[in-house]
Amino acid sequence: MESFDYIVIGGGSAGSAVAGRLAVDGTRRVCLLEAGGTNDNVWVKTPGFMPFIPEKSNYRYETVPQKGLNGRIGYQPRGRGLGGSSAINAMIYIRGNRLDYDNWAAQGCTGWAYDDVLPYFRRAEANERGGDDFHGAGGPLFVEDQKHANPTSHAFVDAAAALQLRTNADFNGARQDGFGIYQVTQHKGERWSAARAYVEPVRGSGNFTVRTDTLVEKLVIEGKRVTGVQVRRGGKSETLLARRGVVLSAGAFNSPQILMLSGIGPADHLKSHGIDVVLDRPAVGANLQDHIDYVSGWETRSDVPIGSSLKGTLRMAAAVLEHRRKRSGVMTTPYAEAGGFWTVMPDSPAPDVQWHFVPAVLEDHGREKVKGHGFSIHACVLRPESRGTVRLGSADAAAAPVIDPNFLDDERDIAVLRAGVRLSHRIVDTPPMQAFGPRDRHPVNLDDDAALDAMIRSRADTVYHPVGTCRMGSDADAVVDPTLRLNGIDGLWVADASVMPKLVSGNTNAPSIMIGERCADFVMARE
Repeated sequence: MESFDYIVIGGGSAGSAVAGRLAVDGTRRVCLLEAGGTNDNVWVKTPGFMPFIPEKSNYRYETVPQKGLNGRIGYQPRGRGLGGSSAINAMIYIRGNRLDYDNWAAQGCTGWAYDDVLPYFRRAEANERGGDDFHGAGGPLFVEDQKHANPTSHAFVDAAAALQLRTNADFNGARQDGFGIYQVTQHKGERWSAARAYVEPVRGSGNFTVRTDTLVEKLVIEGKRVTGVQVRRGGKSETLLARRGVVLSAGAFNSPQILMLSGIGPADHLKSHGIDVVLDRPAVGANLQDHIDYVSGWETRSDVPIGSSLKGTLRMAAAVLEHRRKRSGVMTTPYAEAGGFWTVMPDSPAPDVQWHFVPAVLEDHGREKVKGHGFSIHACVLRPESRGTVRLGSADAAAAPVIDPNFLDDERDIAVLRAGVRLSHRIVDTPPMQAFGPRDRHPVNLDDDAALDAMIRSRADTVYHPVGTCRMGSDADAVVDPTLRLNGIDGLWVADASVMPKLVSGNTNAPSIMIGERCADFVMARE
């Protein structure tokens, strides 16, 4: 059996960071296991090809029927392959709000206050604007201003300003509230995934092994210590030994799944699948949180470069050619080009809604093709109160987990979303947006709470930020402690969005990378 000092399970946002940091000095034998492929292709690297990324790079999970969404089954895309979801996402670089991390610390996550995590965000970052009190300039993760934002994206920011909503050029600086154009994880016009940042620079090192297309079946546990990982590759199972430990970084859905397959989780649930219980831990797979999101759409008379008319197709062909030659132009778009954060509820201590503006009409996560031109505005509940679960659907590691976000179960969430959708429409009613002649694709009486709620429940879904299923904390029920060690099992750390006790107020890619950076330090501190 092949052996390593450390095995990292999952080459996504956090896993790439952990593995790269552990391997970079050459003193440790590190193995990174990834169920998907390398994601080293033009479809992944070209930002504008995001809607056309191959299916093999996306798990394309679905939820169970959601009672809060009229029994609809939700879509849950998750990145598969090196880079994980950072290889298929909209590349938006957002950290969340200071309040999020200070609340983590107040809830028992000692050492995770904003002032504790900020140095790790800065260490990871190579911001083209340079370093300052809030940003880093020498890290592996490139963060850049967009090269070609659509005119409607700029108009959206102007429209918010027309309502006296402040303009914000840096959502990761001193203040989060306001509207502006997002910074993105790109470099020289290409997507800069976590794998490109952390894995590629050390992949040729003799001490670093990367195994793609390798499915983790379960952890190998002897007594109360993890000693290795059982994997399946090419139809054959084998065991890899981990002399010092294993870091589980498979994400909010697959990390709890792997723990449960290994006998760590709610005892009765494990027994129902014929799995021997190693550690009864009810919190594994619980506490699932996600940003519930409503997309308002408008058709326009004005031509928008991202469209499906013949003129749009010809423009797209020219844009692809420009990108291949110069790495510039429309194909650098992250689609969700502009957005903002604002407080819509009077008792909220910080912005409670986030907006993503897309200069194209989106229906059903972009899976429904819409002809013509227009724009879409996402509004999502930043700190939802609803809680869901991840459970096993089978004892087969290749089977999808059972995902139940329990969206809009808490009435407080729909109240926030209702206010957010109303503000979306107020923004569009201003002169900068009215100049495009917008026509509402889903008209509703905005003054009628019941009618608006019915519309929301018929169309809302995730904006792709699941967290919380391996909750961190200092209490006895927490899955991991504040150094990310799994409570009750030695030699095992969990590092990804699953450890977040509460969802951050923003996109989760940058925080996941920060968690990976911190985990590497925690692991090395125990050597």
